Amino acid sequence: MALSVIGAGFGRTGTLSLKGALEMLGFGPCYHMVEVIQNPPFGGYWTALGDGAPADWDKIFQGYRATVDWPACAYYAALAAHYPGAKVILTVRDSSLWADSIFNTLFKLMPRHHKPGARRHIGYDLIFKKTFGGNIDDRDHVIAVYEAHNAAVKAAISADRLLVYDVAQGWEPLCKFLQVPVPDAPMPKVNSTGEFMQIFGGASKTD
Repeated sequence: MALSVIGAGFGRTGTLSLKGALEMLGFGPCYHMVEVIQNPPFGGYWTALGDGAPADWDKIFQGYRATVDWPACAYYAALAAHYPGAKVILTVRDSSLWADSIFNTLFKLMPRHHKPGARRHIGYDLIFKKTFGGNIDDRDHVIAVYEAHNAAVKAAISADRLLVYDVAQGWEPLCKFLQVPVPDAPMPKVNSTGEFMQIFGGASKTD
């Protein structure tokens, strides 16, 4: 099974809602950071990639039809090249609102140090260090990284293959892009700040 949809948007841009929507539309199962948390061996794949190991995308995404959120969004260009038939969705929201959300959720749980001998933490390696350069306290810097990522996606992916999408737009642009009928059901809306802390709040900040 090859990926049909690649999500290029950062976390806290409606990616868990998009995961639910894609699965309702028949593009499931959809890979998301929750898959890594629920399946600890998955973390090893991404840690190895960060250390320079060759990517075995077909192994990583075996059984999945779509992927959204971190960790995969950090590798959107490589995934788009490996799966040339896949469509790319860049989830976006207002930069300031996105910053409010990520500071109130993910960054509150983000490990900022790695204890020698402790299990490697994908949030520390990929998000804290690689994505934000070890600086998640400077709001202007964080927003600049977010906006630069979005600009890079738009520049790298051809317009006919890319949907720039705010989940608040609902089903219509998503279904039109994926060429599927609009479901007779509400668009999923999940992972508010409170829901995020319930889902991820048990994760350790330091392991």
